[in-house]
Amino acid sequence: MAGFTENALIRKLQDLNSSQQSIQTLSLWLIHHRKHHAAVVKTWYKELLKVKDSKQLTFMYLANDVIQNSKKKGPEYGKEFGEVLLDAFKLMAKTGINEKTKHSLHRILGIWEERGVYDAKKIQEFKNAVDPNDAIPKKVSKRKSTDVDNKSQGKKQKTEKTEKTEKRRYSETKIEVDGKIETHITLSPKTPPGDPPEPEELIKALLELEASASSDEAVREKIASLPPEVSEVQLLSNLQDKESALNLSYMVNSAVDLLAEYNLRLSDELDKRRKVDAMLRDFAQAQQDLAKLAEARLEEYNIILQKLYAVKTELKSHIESLPDVSRLPDVTGGLAPLPSAGDLFSA
Repeated sequence: MAGFTENALIRKLQDLNSSQQSIQTLSLWLIHHRKHHAAVVKTWYKELLKVKDSKQLTFMYLANDVIQNSKKKGPEYGKEFGEVLLDAFKLMAKTGINEKTKHSLHRILGIWEERGVYDAKKIQEFKNAVDPNDAIPKKVSKRKSTDVDNKSQGKKQKTEKTEKTEKRRYSETKIEVDGKIETHITLSPKTPPGDPPEPEELIKALLELEASASSDEAVREKIASLPPEVSEVQLLSNLQDKESALNLSYMVNSAVDLLAEYNLRLSDELDKRRKVDAMLRDFAQAQQDLAKLAEARLEEYNIILQKLYAVKTELKSHIESLPDVSRLPDVTGGLAPLPSAGDLFSA
């Protein structure tokens, strides 16, 4: 997966379109580079100020996808986007948004409210920014207040029950975009939370294992060449004098130091191998997700290519059916040439 740079993000935002595949692809890339969340959100907002009104909604869909699908990995994106979303909604309202766009924004805000992405106060601030009419409280007759409260309570319980059911049935990969529930393949329910490593990080970790303790033949040979007296208690009875006992004591102490140090290295190696194992698993999962997206994109562009081939064939046939101008008779052969400007003025 490509490394993160601000220029790379700007290019990807410029190439972003409203298709679900385009949004998911960039969302996956941003979640992978979660440690750059501050720079990501700053650049996202800066580019939002530049895009046309029609693409601003696509930027909001991207933010929605990233915020919801990064929740299990950490709250960074939710918090960082929360700092600029109010200004973003105000900007969209200021530039003028049609009813369809307004409805789509309210749908996103409704999802955030239901799923507790942001608290009710902040959601209301967002709604007010999108449509100031939301700030006007609605009047409710006292006579129907009890019925309304009961219905509201029942609706709330039903919503909570539905949310619990959805949590059991669906993983975090179920999101709603433009009114349709679709599966987001960025996160796999079978994969524990973890950021896929950068290729450079993974390569460095693998190279470090080449100099691990288990591959240190010199130390293993030293351990293998230790005399049996240092590890066999029953052989202590063979000691005949104090000098022999002191020599053995020295060898035992040296062996203890050697093995203690080697065991520490082996323990460190074990931790590193477990870490590399997790890195490989996360990296492989990310590559599988990207492969699925690449496969879908290949299929999409193959269809476009076939259409282009059809146009090319039809255009070639059409060109061949047109008359060759070079072979037409010369209709100006018998006419005198037109006078030049000099001839006209000299006359």
